[in-house]
Amino acid sequence: MKHFDVIVIGGGHAGSEAAHAAARMGASTALVTMSKSGIGVMSCNPAIGGLGKGHLVREIDAMDGVMGRVADKAGIQFRLLNRRKGPAVQGPRAQADRKIYRTEMLKEIERQSNLEIVEGEVVDFILHDDCVSGVILADGEEISGKAVVLTTGTFLRGVIHIGDLSHSGGRMGDKASVKLAERIDSFNLPLGRLKTGTPPRLDGRTIDWDKLEAQPGDEDPTLFSFLSENSTATQVTCGITHTNAETHRIIRENLSRSAMYGGKIEGVGPRYCPSIEDKVVRFADKESHQVFLEPEGLDDHTIYPNGISTSLPADVQLSYVRSMVGLHNVEITQPGYAIEYDYVDPRALDLTLKVRSVSGLYLAGQINGTTGYEEAAGQGLVAGLNAALAAQGKDPIIFTRSQSYIGVMIDDLTTRGVSEPYRMFTSRAEFRLSLRADNADQRLTPLAITLGCVSQERINAYLGKSERLNEAMARLQSGRYSPRLIEKAGIKISQDGAKRTGYELLSFPDVTFEHIISLDPSLEDVDAVVRRQVERDALYANYIERQQRDIDLLRKDEAHLIPSEFDYSGIEGLSNELTMKLQNALPTNLAQAARIDGMTPSALTLLLSHLKRGIKKRIA
Repeated sequence: MKHFDVIVIGGGHAGSEAAHAAARMGASTALVTMSKSGIGVMSCNPAIGGLGKGHLVREIDAMDGVMGRVADKAGIQFRLLNRRKGPAVQGPRAQADRKIYRTEMLKEIERQSNLEIVEGEVVDFILHDDCVSGVILADGEEISGKAVVLTTGTFLRGVIHIGDLSHSGGRMGDKASVKLAERIDSFNLPLGRLKTGTPPRLDGRTIDWDKLEAQPGDEDPTLFSFLSENSTATQVTCGITHTNAETHRIIRENLSRSAMYGGKIEGVGPRYCPSIEDKVVRFADKESHQVFLEPEGLDDHTIYPNGISTSLPADVQLSYVRSMVGLHNVEITQPGYAIEYDYVDPRALDLTLKVRSVSGLYLAGQINGTTGYEEAAGQGLVAGLNAALAAQGKDPIIFTRSQSYIGVMIDDLTTRGVSEPYRMFTSRAEFRLSLRADNADQRLTPLAITLGCVSQERINAYLGKSERLNEAMARLQSGRYSPRLIEKAGIKISQDGAKRTGYELLSFPDVTFEHIISLDPSLEDVDAVVRRQVERDALYANYIERQQRDIDLLRKDEAHLIPSEFDYSGIEGLSNELTMKLQNALPTNLAQAARIDGMTPSALTLLLSHLKRGIKKRIA
């Protein structure tokens, strides 16, 4: 029997990140996947990042994860979303070459020390004293481990729907995981059913591109990894078309044939990524919807029509697609489909993504009710790090809301659960002014260095950048300029007689580092990366200073830990409803308890009082 410290089941985005993270921690790690060719597969749109999602990728990279580096190598079109808004809500996005992404991800996995790929299907767990201590493969082989991370994606009892037709499958071309689902049933975990969908894939050679609006990428790409210097793949232009009255007529007349509307699917779908059927019904007054025609690769003619996910029959899909400008003669290479699958209520997990009731088992990715490659990868990072720490007998790492978008996501999932597939948005983060994509390395790389999960290359890059930033900051704050001098530099300012530093001036709207150079030409030697970073730091400095009080209060509440065995029924004055919610949620700390639906200030006061009383008793 082979033995590892950590076993990761599944080679998707969650599994790849989990296995790599555990191995970086020095834990001997096995990544069990049905096939090597499935590692890093982008089963839906081959795109990484976006609003909120781009923040997650930057944070994963700051912890020396792999998604950002791979996306930079595979990116064939880079766009910074929300460019006209402030840096806090801007999100880097890249259309990726599906083949390059998969190839580069496999390389990252294969070159990582302490990490072995095992091909096979996991059908059961090895249990010792109700603790998961390994896995059993379909061929009977047993692999033991101190911790297991399960990342099944949409494979748990997955069912694919195309109109009236349905069949078992984890994604198109791959079989579902049924035996493992049956084993999970025995753990009595709270399960639910979700759905997601994909659009039909189109043959780009049959599209009339001349009739379409072109969507080029950014001339100066915003990359994901703090280690990347430039993109390496050839850059492409995407196309834009629109649905129309005829498109909507075809869809409305065939709604009864849609799996989503015909009553065949029970699962809840993602509200923020609706099918074209949903769009036509929910937004009946809207005459058209934008459709982005995004290439899936440089040597692949397949086009992903972003915006028209569907579960209509194949013949109807062809009819409505051909009703759009530029697509009158298009051929479909693969019909769109809906997929329905099991997920575990994430409130069954703690903040490390360990299953509370099953020792040794961690869950990451879509099995936790999320959607998106980036959300999956972020969870994989958390689960992989903590599985390795547990295997090594070390304390866990907890990502907090004030520290990272990863922390926001984990807290949302484990505290509130999901009613639909969870997707990250900047609006979910209350401290988004300080949790920007641009400063992810400043926030998280010191933590990663302390934890010991980073390469020497990452350490050197971070320390070098930090030194340059500190030097630039010191120089900006060393000189003070009169309003008259500032005015001469082209900066509009009140002639109030107050002298200001260069750093203070950068907090003014539309003031750039180059303006400050006109005041102090010696700053010309500051590199472009540091210039832009200092600008962003200065822009939000005053706001973040005011926000710090809220952050301090949150951290104070997070420090009030709640024992897992705490008896909420013993709190006199707490409503039965809140008692039940607390018993179900089992919050780790007071901050988590505060975010439970229906929680009141008076109830929190009661809870805090009882916690303090319990501490005094233990001390006595």
